[in-house]
Amino acid sequence: MSNHVYKQLELTGSSTVGIEDAVSTAIAKAHETLRHISWFTVSETRGQVVDGKVAHWQVSLKIGFTLE
Repeated sequence: MSNHVYKQLELTGSSTVGIEDAVSTAIAKAHETLRHISWFTVSETRGQVVDGKVAHWQVSLKIGFTLE
């Protein structure tokens, strides 16, 4: 296996559906302009409460990708 150099990018995805959808939204958007995305780490999860119910999720994550 050859040596690789990685770069990390911090993103925040949002969703009214749930945490996984917020992560998927952020990764899908990043995939539109970045190549070689390899991994992600969730660094923070937040939510908005309206009338006693979860109305919106925000998830901050770091994605890692290989530099060419």
